[in-house]
Amino acid sequence: MKMALTNRSILPALVFLLAGCATGGMQESATHLSPTECRDLTALRSNASPTMKQHQSELAALRKAGYNPSLWDDPYYPEDLQAAQRLVDRWYQSECQHAAGLD
Repeated sequence: MKMALTNRSILPALVFLLAGCATGGMQESATHLSPTECRDLTALRSNASPTMKQHQSELAALRKAGYNPSLWDDPYYPEDLQAAQRLVDRWYQSECQHAAGLD
């Protein structure tokens, strides 16, 4: 009986989660990268000497893309990092073209 109560309490959360997946989750028109992240990613791609702040900005973008560097034993490394990098690259291409000319 205790297991049945646990399953019932999880059911609303699963329904909510699946509803988000069915509707596509996040809206496509929403931006994923902040203007600061766009600026810092542009600077990192220019082969200039990177700053700690630029690296932190890049890590924030990778975390938004689903990468979790805090896992001690990640059986999916480096594939999960590479997948996040590809997603951030896609976001950069679509959202950060205005930042390419900024210093």
